[in-house]
Order: sequence, then structure tokens, then C-alpha cells
Amino acid sequence: MAGKLKTAVLGATGYSGLELTRILLRHPRLAKPALLKRQSDNGGPADLADVFPALYGNGGYPLHSLSWASLKQQGVEFLFLATPHEVSRSLVPEAISHGLRVIDLSGAWRLKQEQHRSIYNFEDADAATAGQLTDRAVYGLPELNADRIVGAELVANPGCYATSVILALAPLLKAGVVDRSHGIVSDSKSGVSGAGKEPTAKTHFVSVADNLSAYSVFNHRHTGEIVEQLALCAQELIFTPHLLPIPRGILSTIYLHLSREMAPLEVESCFRNFYAGKRWVRIFQTPKLPQVQFSLHTNYCDLGFCLAEDGRRLVLISCIDNLLKGAAGQAVQNLNLMNGWGEEEGLQ
Repeated sequence: MAGKLKTAVLGATGYSGLELTRILLRHPRLAKPALLKRQSDNGGPADLADVFPALYGNGGYPLHSLSWASLKQQGVEFLFLATPHEVSRSLVPEAISHGLRVIDLSGAWRLKQEQHRSIYNFEDADAATAGQLTDRAVYGLPELNADRIVGAELVANPGCYATSVILALAPLLKAGVVDRSHGIVSDSKSGVSGAGKEPTAKTHFVSVADNLSAYSVFNHRHTGEIVEQLALCAQELIFTPHLLPIPRGILSTIYLHLSREMAPLEVESCFRNFYAGKRWVRIFQTPKLPQVQFSLHTNYCDLGFCLAEDGRRLVLISCIDNLLKGAAGQAVQNLNLMNGWGEEEGLQ
């Protein structure tokens, strides 16, 4: 493993953490990652294979208690946090103070504006340090922020819903062709893994199977991300998430009006020009549209659209795998950027 970058993962026992660990294990430039658990988790599983038995055939994946001294001794340079929001919020200041660069998969550091961040109800032990890190954190959407991600010490990995919506809307908003006075509606649907591994009454098989339900209407945590990153006013967006009876995947159907009449080829060119050279965005030629199954188990965001005959009413379709482009895959994409590697490394 000489010469290979050393990383650590805290939270590998969750769905996104497991996907992240699998990617890191096969990444050609990385040593085997250190898998960590919090001191409060002592007495829990000692090996990742105890949580995910499918891993038993590949040997051991021991879970070690988090120790800053041990990480330094091992030469770990990057720490991935696939932990609850409040855990990441408390641990990141410590990690940064110990010289680690952090990629956080939670929502702890994504939001700059207090009115959006207040939904998490964070209580920072050191408000001044937390405020400084909030200002310095880079929103880790490579297609929009690659130049800032390269030198970042703290990357806030985007939310899965937010990734699907932002990537669909960014080219049109930047081109100034969206009639924002009409408002934008995003009808987004996710597989059950997006709700996390901890079982609840709403994610129980009996509740989810043969069903489709809306939730967190007007107060979903990803709404603030979408509004901030696209520089929208809150009143310009209606975002409604739904729970699909499938394990993984997101499909966002977005409705908007254009500010002027456009032809389908012009709309398509807007997307292709914006994402030229962006490895992980695929543009579908109208009238072909993405489907959830096309992007599953990949790091792609698939984008398509249909334009009404009046040339003004536009429907966008955006599909991602919520555990990959919406979480672990995007985290590794950010790691690659932070090290000057190709964004596709380890994600093929």
C-alpha cells in the first residue's frame, strides 16, 4: 500500500457508508480505508460484516473506535463522515483541528443561511468556530463548484434530492431563460434507502409496499439547499418529495415556464454546453427521457426534457441513484477533485 492515499470512514454501517466503503476499497489510488465507530458505539458490532453479512466472503472489515491520535499515526489524510447531522456538526471542528480534510455526507455544513439551517436545530459548543467553518465549507457539487472543491478542507456533500433538482435547473437559470415569476415545481420521488437505515413506521414494508406517499411538504431539509445553490427566492420553488416502494433511486419531475419561446434543440444545447466535459451528467435527446433504472448503481445524473408546442412550457426529468450520485459516489468524485485526479477514478 506504499504511496497510496489513506482515508477513514466514520459511519460505514449505514447504507451510504457501506456504498462509500465499497468504492474506496476498489479505488486504485487508495489504501484500504480505516473503518471507524464512535466511542459511544462500543459494545456494538466489531466488524462491518456483522452488519452486512454479504461481506463475510471477502475477509474482515474491523470497526475501530475513533481516535485522532491513531488516525495521525496511520497517516490518514481524509475523513469521510457518513454520520447523523448533529454528529458531523460536533466532530468536524475536531477533525479540522487535527489536520484532516473532511468530506461530510450529512447536512451539517451544507447551508450558509441561518433561516435554512435552523431546521436542523444545531447547538454548537463553540459558535464562533462553527460559524467560521460554515463560511469555509464548500458545497460539494462538482459540476458547479469543481474549482472551489479542489482546495477545500471541508466539503459538504449535497443532499440526494438537491443534487437531482439543482443539476436539472442550473443550466437554464444561468442562461436566464426561466420565467421565475411563474414559479418552479419539483415533484421528486425517492426509494426507501433515502430515508436512512433506521426503521420507522413510515418506512416499514407494510407501509411502503404497493404505496406512494408525499412527505415533508414545504419543510423538507433539502429545500434550503436548492434555493441557496440556485439563488432562488423561497417563493419561487415548490418542492414536494415522495416515497417510492423501491430500494433506491430518485426521479425528479420539474415543471417551469420559459421566459421566451424556445425550440427543443436550443434547450438541449443549453444543457450540453453547460455540462460539456462533465463526465457524470448524461443528456437525453428529446423526446427520450431518463428512467430510474438507467442510473441505478452508477454515479450518473441523467437529464431529459419535453417542451410543449408553445415553446414556453417545459418539463424536466432528472434521475440519480440516491446512494451514489446522491451520496457516496459524489463523495468520491469530490475526493478525486481534491487530489487532482480524474473525476471518474474508482467510479467506473
